[in-house]
Amino acid sequence: MKSLEAIVGFIKGLYPQMDPVLLHRPEFLGNEKAYLNECIDTKYVSYVGRFVVAMEDKIKELTGACHAVAMVNGTAALHMALHALGIGPGDEVITQALTFAASAAGIAHSGAKPAFVDVDRDTMGMSPESLRGFLETKTARRNGILVDIANGRTVKAVMPVHIFGHPVKVEAIKAVCDEYDLILVEDAAESLGSYRAGKHTGTFGHAGILSFNGNKLVTTGGGGMLITDDASVAERARYVSTTAKRPHAWEFYHDEVGYNLRMPSLNAAVGYAQLEYFDKIVANKRETAMKYHEFFSSLGIATFKEPDDCISNYWLNAIMLESRAERDEFLKYTNDRKVQTRPIWTLLNKLPPYEGCTRVDLPNAEWFEERVVNIPSSVRL
Repeated sequence: MKSLEAIVGFIKGLYPQMDPVLLHRPEFLGNEKAYLNECIDTKYVSYVGRFVVAMEDKIKELTGACHAVAMVNGTAALHMALHALGIGPGDEVITQALTFAASAAGIAHSGAKPAFVDVDRDTMGMSPESLRGFLETKTARRNGILVDIANGRTVKAVMPVHIFGHPVKVEAIKAVCDEYDLILVEDAAESLGSYRAGKHTGTFGHAGILSFNGNKLVTTGGGGMLITDDASVAERARYVSTTAKRPHAWEFYHDEVGYNLRMPSLNAAVGYAQLEYFDKIVANKRETAMKYHEFFSSLGIATFKEPDDCISNYWLNAIMLESRAERDEFLKYTNDRKVQTRPIWTLLNKLPPYEGCTRVDLPNAEWFEERVVNIPSSVRL
């Protein structure tokens, strides 16, 4: 592949403070240490404390959601969203094959099974046409219930994923969900600060989730958030994720098997501090993306750009190469020279836990799998 030396030089020039240049390194540029010290000094280090509530309020303000419930990670938030919406054993959730494994894991943790549809070339996210094709060819109504013909599972929900921060065609997906009376849960783990038609990702359906993993725009080390406009969903998720303990000044009474999945105050303190300067983080990320677009365009290499009528946070920048062979050459050359690059994920339908799940043809997902490489996308100091 031509220009590999120039590419490595350009990326190292963007991140002169890094050696090696990592794919996505967290930066702490505000009150993180001060707020951590406050947690330690006040002794509020678990989920009880002002920072958990403060971070939930900040997320509501940023996304426009009516309710936010902080969790230990995005996978737990997804599990709790599905659980709170009544999805469990015997159910099926339609998602996309091109996504990180945690998307399917959240479905599996709820007791349901995933099913896979294709993505669109212009969003890298769920294709409304592929979703409709799945419902028309793979499902049927039996006694008024929509079921997967192949396994008899009740098809309950649809879960699109906003890949690398780029919003999917969620209005069209919602229209299909409404037509088939399906629950819509958005995996917005990668898209904090991304908008479609002026509306934040994760707020179009019954619930959405966010992630604050160490490689996200805002990190709490490990953390996630359930967002919803439905008070009953938020209340249910908050209750069952806090050990299903009935509120009382001193008694311990748990009326069902609960989970211990709430975000600790120590983690929330770090995330809350970063949310105070979040606008600067997004602006920095978008500026980096524009620099990449200009540079790679000069080499004839395609970068993935935000879809029409969208504002993307450009969590991870992506380039599309000509073939798997060229992709692998690029990966070896860059990583050997201490520039961390990564391929896109193996399609979920190819992974052992999900090989037997129902799916439709996946030509676009397979096209991306062959070609996409993520390049360093940290905040530039």
